[in-house]
Amino acid sequence: MKGFVPCLTWVKKGVAKATPDKVQVTKEELEKIIKDTKQGIANAELGDEEEDDGDQVHDMEGDADLIATGGKKKIKKKKRKEEPEKDDVEEEDVDDIIAEYGLENYDEDEEVSSPWDGIAGLTYYASNDDDPYITLKDEQDDSDNEDFTIKPTDNLLAVARVQQDCTLLEIHVYNEEEANFYCHHDIILPSFPLALEWLNYDPGEQQTGNMLAVSSMEPTIDLWDLDVIDCLEPTFTLGTKVKKSKKKKNSATAAGHTDAVLDLSWNKEARNVLASGSADFTIGLWDLSQGTMVTSIRQHKEKVQTLEWHPFEAQSLLSGSFDQTVKVYDCRCPNDTHKTWQLKGEIERVTWNHFSPFHYLASTDQGFVYYVDARMDKPVFTLSAHDKAVTGLRLSSQVPGLLVTSSADKAFKVWDIENNKPECILDKQLGMGELQCVADNPDAAFVFAIGGESALKVWDIRESAAVRKHFEGRNGSNLVNGAEVPMDVDAVSMGSLSLQPKDSQPQSKDLDKCQTEEKKKKKKKKKKKPMGTQ
Repeated sequence: MKGFVPCLTWVKKGVAKATPDKVQVTKEELEKIIKDTKQGIANAELGDEEEDDGDQVHDMEGDADLIATGGKKKIKKKKRKEEPEKDDVEEEDVDDIIAEYGLENYDEDEEVSSPWDGIAGLTYYASNDDDPYITLKDEQDDSDNEDFTIKPTDNLLAVARVQQDCTLLEIHVYNEEEANFYCHHDIILPSFPLALEWLNYDPGEQQTGNMLAVSSMEPTIDLWDLDVIDCLEPTFTLGTKVKKSKKKKNSATAAGHTDAVLDLSWNKEARNVLASGSADFTIGLWDLSQGTMVTSIRQHKEKVQTLEWHPFEAQSLLSGSFDQTVKVYDCRCPNDTHKTWQLKGEIERVTWNHFSPFHYLASTDQGFVYYVDARMDKPVFTLSAHDKAVTGLRLSSQVPGLLVTSSADKAFKVWDIENNKPECILDKQLGMGELQCVADNPDAAFVFAIGGESALKVWDIRESAAVRKHFEGRNGSNLVNGAEVPMDVDAVSMGSLSLQPKDSQPQSKDLDKCQTEEKKKKKKKKKKKPMGTQ
């Protein structure tokens, strides 16, 4: 199935339920969903009617012409209607046809009381065991059950796919050992998707889960439970849809963003925290346990295109914007404590180097990749990686120095950036049109998923002899996504990255403390000074 793939993300092995739950939706619930959807479409088309005023004026001019010509147009229509009388069928033949096909009772057929009755009527039996026309029940059911069951050795790959007539969220199953890759199920999305983020946190249960956050052209974020199939609506939604205002384009409200959400990042250390970057120039920090935005960061002067939490430090957030800057925040006091780097071009992607926690990578729409030590003011090196925007930027989950990039120039490249000496190992055209995104498999060091203008590809880059030879024997076992001990234990403290004096830093990973301090500051500012003070 071909289609534009704007974003994708992996799910680790052993997280998903072996047998996902199925939603049983009643007819009343379906009718409610249809009613709400129709109402949403009607509201969306309300603005279109205003644009059609010109057409209405044109119609009125046509009516004026009709009056001026003395009703000639009506006369012409009448003549057209009378012309078929030359070929009229004899009354006897008509009576025979009506009697033969029962046309006189045509209007007495049973009416569909609900638009979903037609769909429900397609299924006559509750299970295949009751259907007399299915003779290979056992064999077929065994095959279906095998594909439906998710094994502990399976990865899931969530893929947003945009086709001509619909937008889908596809959940694929990938098994490296058995070389299996297939679509398990899909979900129809209501809006064009822009970012996907998996999180091992269930806000409803406040425990581990298998959830997927989806952002779109809407100012809201939908969370879907990947352990449930046949869903028609997300588990819940962050934020509310608000009417866009030109006056407040670069601001967020207490309810959430006011424009499209361009990127998402889940905090693996403070598991109830989700960050979102928006076209309203702000970053939102969401408390998933409450379903509310607790902090809005307003430091960028343009759209926030990309962001990512530090892999080990709960308070450190990295962001990139159309204003050509990358920023690192201490999210305990984000609006007061941050550091900025000015780069060349609009920032496309940012990512922390989980093998060297002080460093991050950033790519731009000019084709550059920057490698930056967050303790320094200038990049360690600048790489002219592609001819056009670098849309994908990912490090291997387990092999140090292995970097892959994808671009609008249709090229996929593999780099070795170990020892700060970047070297291109592979430059390949995948035949997928402009490449849009790349995701690294958290359990397979050399497996990457690539989304393109016309296709999806999951590729073990060891198929390339050059890659296989260059990275052979490089040990990345000290650091695997999800491992408790990073390679550089001392670096995890991020003491040298401190954006404020080390002694003054709170030691807790709880972001709420900083928010409380900010509220106190705001209250102090609001207090009126006594008369006579300056």
